[in-house]
Amino acid sequence: MKIGLFGGTFDPIHWGHLRNAEEVREAFSLDRLLFIPAGIPPHKRMRPVTPVRDRVAMVRLAIAKNPGFTLSTVELSRPGKSYSIDTVRDFAKSRGPKDSLYFILGLDAFLDIGSWKEFEVIFSLCHFIVTSRPGCEDSLSLGRMPVAVRRLFCYDRREKFYRHKSGTKLYFFKLTDIAISASDIRNRVKEGKSIRYLVPLQVESYIKRRGLYRGRREGR
Repeated sequence: MKIGLFGGTFDPIHWGHLRNAEEVREAFSLDRLLFIPAGIPPHKRMRPVTPVRDRVAMVRLAIAKNPGFTLSTVELSRPGKSYSIDTVRDFAKSRGPKDSLYFILGLDAFLDIGSWKEFEVIFSLCHFIVTSRPGCEDSLSLGRMPVAVRRLFCYDRREKFYRHKSGTKLYFFKLTDIAISASDIRNRVKEGKSIRYLVPLQVESYIKRRGLYRGRREGR
């Protein structure tokens, strides 16, 4: 099986997350794409994060009708911060001999990967799919490799991907630009504005029922 690993805070999950995940799943013929809510995100220190049970519930509601999507709570069962290397190791240990893992992340996160825990090791455990971000004109520039990882890859001009010395692959993938942000959704709720068509209806109803984001406003 080809398994996609799509981690994030999902605070809240929105249509941008879902559409992007579907485009990646289809383009790379993934058999399953796992949504992996972070327990304690190591890079989200500037604001409080909504309780895990609410973020998990919203993801479950959002992906319920897509058979290609699955919720994974692997990061919630581990104590401490949710580091990607630990998550990938968990899946690498449990995968079948013919399974392959594809780690999905946005360009902005990839450019900061040099700050990740054991970032050099993670490339040998799975393939990477780096997706474009709205407003980033050069997001598909294959030369835009973080300095910290340039020496780890060589470019295959015929196949148009980077190859790691372990044999894993790194792809840059252009998504449909959908400029929806979780922070904007949280601010809209705080201001009493509509979030319809920014999140699935079931997620919108959950946010209202639970009273999420009402006491929080963030900088844009």
